[in-house]
Amino acid sequence: MSDQHPRVDLCSEFIASRVQLRDAATRILGCRQRAEDVIQDAWFKIAEVAPTFEIRQPLAFLFQVVRNLAIDRHRRLAMESIVFGDEEEGAHVVSGPATPESDVISRQTLSLIASDLLSLPARTRRAFELHRLDGCTQREVAEELGVSTTLVNFMIRDAMDCCRKHMT
Repeated sequence: MSDQHPRVDLCSEFIASRVQLRDAATRILGCRQRAEDVIQDAWFKIAEVAPTFEIRQPLAFLFQVVRNLAIDRHRRLAMESIVFGDEEEGAHVVSGPATPESDVISRQTLSLIASDLLSLPARTRRAFELHRLDGCTQREVAEELGVSTTLVNFMIRDAMDCCRKHMT
């Protein structure tokens, strides 16, 4: 250790600068509560490093640690918002028939759709079944039926229109 850079207690510096560090994290995250979480994470990291290294500019080091943690948190939150839905979205998930009446209505609707599908031309019905029920691509359906993919697209559209008329 050199005499030019006296050893600074990093933990004391962190405590003294806590408010400024939190404000820096808040500017990145836009939320004081999340910034508090980052400050807590930073404290644990600083406590691990403090006795081990000589840091020439402790305040700059502390701000960099907090900045990096805040950016990491911001990126993770952005990724999670893409992958996971909001809690309100879960309220619109259908949870199955709630009453015997709704069960009967669902069965009647399904029966009407099935009978309408039977009224379609056989090739259209087969294209629909292969694509929607068996999971075949439109190209695979076209090869199976010996028609163009454009025609398969129209047949599937016609079958879907047939099904939709009972869903509204």
